[in-house]
Amino acid sequence: MAAVPPTPTTGQPHDAEIRLHLLGGFRLTHGDTPVVVPRGLQRIIALIGLRPGATRAHLAGLLWPEGTEERALSSLRTALWRLRQDPYCPLTTAADTVRLDPLVRVDVDRLVDTAGRVRDGHAPGDAGEALAAGRHDLLPGWYDDWVLADRERLRQLRLHMLEQVSGQHLAAGRHGEALEAALEAMAAEPLRETPHRLVVRIHLAEGNAFEAVHAFYVYRDLLLRELRLEPSPAMSALLAETLDPIRQASRPTSGPRRHVVTRATSAGPMAMRHRTDPGR
Repeated sequence: MAAVPPTPTTGQPHDAEIRLHLLGGFRLTHGDTPVVVPRGLQRIIALIGLRPGATRAHLAGLLWPEGTEERALSSLRTALWRLRQDPYCPLTTAADTVRLDPLVRVDVDRLVDTAGRVRDGHAPGDAGEALAAGRHDLLPGWYDDWVLADRERLRQLRLHMLEQVSGQHLAAGRHGEALEAALEAMAAEPLRETPHRLVVRIHLAEGNAFEAVHAFYVYRDLLLRELRLEPSPAMSALLAETLDPIRQASRPTSGPRRHVVTRATSAGPMAMRHRTDPGR
């Protein structure tokens, strides 16, 4: 595959949208054209995009944690000077803080904004927006401490958003949409109980007892196999009304059972005799 030619880094106006993609890997684009950024500067751009308005000292400490503060601040000054020469990653500074210019659209901001609207009870305008937002991990293959912390933060944010979307659809009787969001959360974290519990609730709301029981035991088998744990009492309680009659019917009877046996004899009239069968 031929490499995409890099966008020049000087001398062009902002005639197209600038986007910073951090979910699924680092990409900076000017319109539809990728901008080539050295790996060292990628780290700085990504951190500024994730921590808008952070102080220089805070940024330097995260980027160069093993050096002295003076050396880290010196390295940051050099990196910021290099970035200011690039019109495709404009920065704004105020006092001691640094942030990306509002011209730069960051995909993480879209995930955070979508999750905020869902949290406030507003469904996203695009039906697939909440499902697609944050589907990829933050900067996979990067292992800086600040990346790992933000990766987990965004993962949890997305899981809770999907569960809230599913719950909202379930409450409104939109069972298909509710199931789609719950399954999306389940795919993101298969061992997490909340989306499995939502799936069971959705099937029960639709009157699909078999699907609900099947979903419960699929999760129970997975949990036992991977963690040697049982589902929580809250999840088991969802199926109490459905499973209790089945359990009662299949429960073995204790003690001997008495059978009434009627035999006809040649010596007299029909006689009734009781026989105890302790083996059955």
